[in-house]
This record gives sequence, C-alpha cells and structure tokens, in this order.
Amino acid sequence: MADTVEKLPTDEASSSSVEASITGENTEPTTTTTEKTKWGDVEDDDEEEANAVSELNSLSIKEEEKHESILDEPEDSNIKAVTSGDTPYTSASRFEDLNLSPELMKGLYVEMKFEKPSKIQAISLPMIITPPHKHLIAQAHNGSGKTTCFVLGMLSRVDPSLRQPQALCICPTRELANQNMEVLQKMGKFTGITAEVAVPESNQGATFARRAPVSAQVVIGTPGTLKKWMAFKKLGLNHLKILVFDEADHMLATDGFRDDSLRIMKDIKRVNPNYQVLLFSATFNETVKDFVQRTVESANQLFVKREDLALDSVKQYKVVCPKEQDKIEVIKDQIMELGDIGQTIIFVKTKVSASKVHKALAEMGYDVTSVHGSMSQEERDKIVKEFKDCLTQVLIATDVLARGFDQQRVNLVVNYNMPTKYETGEPDYEVYLHRVGRAGRFGRKGAVFNLLLENGDDKEVMEKIERYFGAQVKEIKSWNSEEEYKSALKEAGLLDE
Repeated sequence: MADTVEKLPTDEASSSSVEASITGENTEPTTTTTEKTKWGDVEDDDEEEANAVSELNSLSIKEEEKHESILDEPEDSNIKAVTSGDTPYTSASRFEDLNLSPELMKGLYVEMKFEKPSKIQAISLPMIITPPHKHLIAQAHNGSGKTTCFVLGMLSRVDPSLRQPQALCICPTRELANQNMEVLQKMGKFTGITAEVAVPESNQGATFARRAPVSAQVVIGTPGTLKKWMAFKKLGLNHLKILVFDEADHMLATDGFRDDSLRIMKDIKRVNPNYQVLLFSATFNETVKDFVQRTVESANQLFVKREDLALDSVKQYKVVCPKEQDKIEVIKDQIMELGDIGQTIIFVKTKVSASKVHKALAEMGYDVTSVHGSMSQEERDKIVKEFKDCLTQVLIATDVLARGFDQQRVNLVVNYNMPTKYETGEPDYEVYLHRVGRAGRFGRKGAVFNLLLENGDDKEVMEKIERYFGAQVKEIKSWNSEEEYKSALKEAGLLDE
C-alpha cells in the first residue's frame, strides 16, 4: 500500500459541548520563597530579572505622539507595536497596573503562580483591556505567553452577573480548544465566570437540537461547531464583547478556515457591531497579514521580525541519512539512547511512518503513543491527556499537534519528515516554526533534530527553510557518529558535561 500523505484534519464531523463552571474555593493566597519566579506562561531568566521592570517602564506611548506611533520593546525581544488612533497605552510592569478584579488577581497569583507579566503581555494587555477596546493583531514567539493575553483579556471583559455569552474564542483543533479551556478554568477559578467548550463529538446526534441555548459567559470552540450553534440559535451574540482567534494565521488562511471565520464575524457584526477582535498567532505570512490588516480595520498591531522567530533557547540540527531505516536508527540508538530526555514529540507525515517509529521505540521499552487525524476524537483526547499527564514519554504525531500544544516537559522534537505543503511540496515555514516551538516551551532548553534523506527533496526543503528564516541549522556531519550526537546534546543542555 502506498504511504499516503495525511492532510491536517478540520475536526468538524459533528458537534457537542461540555460545560464547565470555573468557580473555585475561596482559599487565601499562600506565598513561598523557594519556588522559582514565573512570568505569565514564562519562567524567569534569573540574570535578566533585575533589569525587567526598568525596561518595561520605558515602554509607553504618550498622548502627544502621532497616529500610527511605533513602540519598540527592548532589543532582546524585537517586538514592534503599531497603535491605531490616539489612545495612550502604558506597558504593565505588574499585573496590578491593569486594574483587574481581586478575583482575577487571585487566580493569577494563587492558581497560575505568576508574579509579573511577560514582555508580550506587558505591551498587549493594556491594549486589550483599555477602552475603547480596539482590535488587536498580535504575533509573538511560541511560549511567550500569548494564551494568557487573550484568556485574561476575555475574563476581564466579562460581567459575571450577566448569564449570557460575552466572550468567544475560536481555535483550529479540538486539542487547542480543550487546552485553552483548561487555562481559562484555572485562571478564572475565583471569578464565578462560567465557560463551555464547543468541539466535535462522535456520539452526539439528535439531542443537540433539543439542548437549551448556551448561557455560559465564555465559549471556546472550533469553527464548524460554533457555526452550527449559531445556525440552530443555540449561541446568542447580542451581548458578545470580545472575539478571539487563536492560531489566527490558520483561521484566516485560504487553505484554513477563512470562510468559516469570516462568516462568524459577519454574523456577530449583524447584531453587535461594537465587539472587539483579537487575533493571536506565532506566525503570519505576508498574504495572511495583508488580508488580516484589511479585514480587521483600525487595529493595534504587534509583530516580531521574521528572522527573530526561531527560538534561541532551542538548538536545531540537521542529519542527512542514507536511507529511511537510518532515520529510525538515529532516533533510537543515538538521540534517545544518549540524551537526558524529558518528553519527546516526533513529527511524521504519514500513518505508515508513525507505525514504523512506534514499533521500533516500543521494542526498546519506551512508553510510546501515536496520534493522527483519522483517529476518533475520543482516542485523540485520551492519548493527548496521557502524554500531558506524563504517563507516556514519546508522542508520535502528524501536524494535528504542531500548533499551540503546550507541554512544559517536552525538550526534544524530531522532524522525521520535513513539513511541506500538501498541494505543492514546498516547505511549510509556519508549520516548521510551530513544530520547533513544541520544544523548550517557556524559555526552557530544548533540541530539534531534522532527519533528511540523502536522495530526495529533504535537503532542498531544509535549505529553503534556512533561507526563509535567515538562519543556519547546524549539521551532524556523520549520521551514525555517537560523538557528534553527544556534542549536540550537550550544547542543547540535554546531556551533562
């Protein structure tokens, strides 16, 4: 049988919901002096901490500055902010600067254990929660704290006394929707705000038509399911204040969910023209960026330069292998055997490749699971949960998990197959960046190994990726040299000196 290429699934076969109240116990905050300081979603780098507050305090836009003024963050982050209109924004060096409710502050400190905003949060959160609540288009590194930005933005806009949908977050996959719901439940634990997830379920049939209209104040889901809820008059839009697109580049790309996304925006605007739109992603190619800027008018913008997108904390390597079987040998006999590995994600293009790698690692005694788009939703949920609960060490995945999947213990990513576009075979630069972003989450150390076949298109694909990002990926000169792998793993912090 031919080894067929799997397209990224749409996750929209059928739909249902799971409602969740995020009301929590009224426990008092506790403090500790031994726990390492954390930013929102980002662990502090000790040597940078002393200068963080003074750096952030310098980032403000004054009233006398002109339209389309530019706000540059410190040089190490290279985030450029372009504001629309005359509203003055001052970056937030502390969460206290944001005038949040006591219940939200308690969630940030007690449940999330944050101590101060990350750099992207310090700039974007004032733009999100300051009237007149202008739209925001935001691009930033994987692991920089984007999820906290829009989750906190949604929670801060909700009126807890109004039992109607007020915030809506749209995600490309059920895994990402469920993950964002977990963050929202934790952060909003003490607020009394209710939330509901809207994702496809295979066991949902005629009962959907009989369900009551949604009363949850925050709804997070996939586009097809949300469209269905709207069509059946189950999701009211009259009180909606804020609409979030997570992984917005995919949501508004022509080969993604652009039609669904535009339809949802049009339906909301018809009944509620004053809602706020937030678009967050680690990547925006120029075509999508241009479309977004024309579609979401008069928006504030945050963008990272393309050459700064590759994560510095993650060491990237390429290995040229003579034949396919050698890729498996590299994984099991070199990388996995030598390194001090936490958890690993191996990205493949086909189910056949997934089976080969799975069998080889399972025979060595590794706890391995595989996830791909042709599985049922229940199977995918179960496997992802086991991996996030650290019950398995290695996850073999197609690109269904390339975007937005957060697991702090992952410090190794292997590209068994390079990411290419299904239609043309050209490199998929955005997917490559998202894959790299699965390792070294939140500034931790990590490594990415790109396994290339000597004969074929792999080497050309890798060269194009390097040119696109303006980076040189270090090569392991001999595919079976134990010393070279040891040196690479030491450099990546995955092997003791």
